Amino acid sequence: MTTATRRGGPGTEAELAAAETGDAQGVRSIRRALDILSLLTEERPAVSIRDIVEATGLAKTTVIRLVQTLERSGLLWATPRGYMAGPGLWRWAYLAQRSWELPAETTQMMRDLAARQRETVNLYVRRDIYRVCVAQQESPQPLRHVVRVGDELPLWGGASAKILLRGAPDSLLRRVARGAPDGEERVGRLREEIEAAARQGYAVSHGEREEGLSAVAVAVTGQAGGVVAALSLSGPTIRFPAERVSEFAADLREVAERMAQRGFDHPLGSTT
Repeated sequence: MTTATRRGGPGTEAELAAAETGDAQGVRSIRRALDILSLLTEERPAVSIRDIVEATGLAKTTVIRLVQTLERSGLLWATPRGYMAGPGLWRWAYLAQRSWELPAETTQMMRDLAARQRETVNLYVRRDIYRVCVAQQESPQPLRHVVRVGDELPLWGGASAKILLRGAPDSLLRRVARGAPDGEERVGRLREEIEAAARQGYAVSHGEREEGLSAVAVAVTGQAGGVVAALSLSGPTIRFPAERVSEFAADLREVAERMAQRGFDHPLGSTT
């Protein structure tokens, strides 16, 4: 009896192992390239090779190779001050803006709400264990709370987090809680706060993420009835006594309902 031996085919263990190794290396290279791009900020619009080496801990030769690749793709641009964001990012930025820009009517609702209540209005969506600010209207008052559109904030604290985590499984809550100051102990309290917010129709927070900062948030629902975003008013705690919290919540609920009825020509419109 003869035993046939498979040689060479695309499904051999050696080739599968090589493919997996190649995939891992490719993912690692992409992550390193993104780490380099993330070093660019408003405060630091250009970085040098030395800056990148010090910040990432990568070998200089590796950094040079990655930077050259990013430069050829137009994602970085060499200047006398270092490497800055390249023109290739304009296309992605334009696509992101067009995709995430709110309808004019919805933006006006947020602007009117900020003018009426004189506190900052934010619209957040959930991305894994973070909440991302996708729109904002600043308070007209000199002392106000401001985050930048695109900022990612942790979900273990804040009124909006309690709205966005409605119905979240315990596995997600445990991952969220790992970043909290009180760690795993936060899971139980977080679940209670989420359920309380669902019962009363709004969530409130005082100094959970930043001392002296308060917020009130409500859910914006999609066509399927699920929470697609959290609409909030935030500002200094001194301006958020109980009677004002009730007033904020009532106004927020009315605006959120109008937003849901209007719908979104936007990723929010298809999120459940």
